[in-house]
Amino acid sequence: MAINNTTLQIKFRQRLNKLASNDYDNIECWQIVEAFNKAQIEWCRRNLHGNNMFKEGDEASKRRIDDLQPLLTRQILTGVTNADHFEGNNFPNNYLEYKRVSVNATSECCPTERSMTVYLAEEANVDLIMRDPLKRPDFEWGETFCTMQNNTIRIYHRDFTIASPTLTYYRRPAMIEIAGCVDPYTQQTPAADVICEFKDDVVELIIDEAVAIIAGDIESVNQAMRGSQNAEKNN
Repeated sequence: MAINNTTLQIKFRQRLNKLASNDYDNIECWQIVEAFNKAQIEWCRRNLHGNNMFKEGDEASKRRIDDLQPLLTRQILTGVTNADHFEGNNFPNNYLEYKRVSVNATSECCPTERSMTVYLAEEANVDLIMRDPLKRPDFEWGETFCTMQNNTIRIYHRDFTIASPTLTYYRRPAMIEIAGCVDPYTQQTPAADVICEFKDDVVELIIDEAVAIIAGDIESVNQAMRGSQNAEKNN
């Protein structure tokens, strides 16, 4: 069973030692929402990159695969075909991190689609790659490359036509919302709860990380240190 937002708020105040106390600072519901959503992004970026105590990044272990797979999603790319590349025009709004691009291709001699291996390359090296006979797009070898700029995906071609381009990426996690809690940034009040989409053990880690954020904001050093250490050592 997923952790609901009532339980989440209780856990916050318990970790901050404010469950039955109004001393020092009162924690508003919007502060919990803001800190938790910030902690989600920080937790995702750190673990996708491998900047954790185990040095395990994206799909580096079964645990990373298991924890981050809810964010993996696919989107079929639409766009325009130029002389040497296909340029997508529907970059996802919830994009967080690149995973892969997959495409099929056809040519004059082979009208039947075949899959291509697509490598992500640096925009600075496009001209060099296109001139290199060992690296440039090649239908016979079934290889090409793509680049990213200005929130677009460019897939390069030479002697073939791009078909069925698909972007696989990590999206941003859904932001939690607490019913009846006024968002000071938008002045809107959610009518219903939006709970965290991660499994419960990951939510516990994100709570610890969010508690460390709030504790740092209110200069509660012990809680900040404990929350940060717990979030990382149990990751």
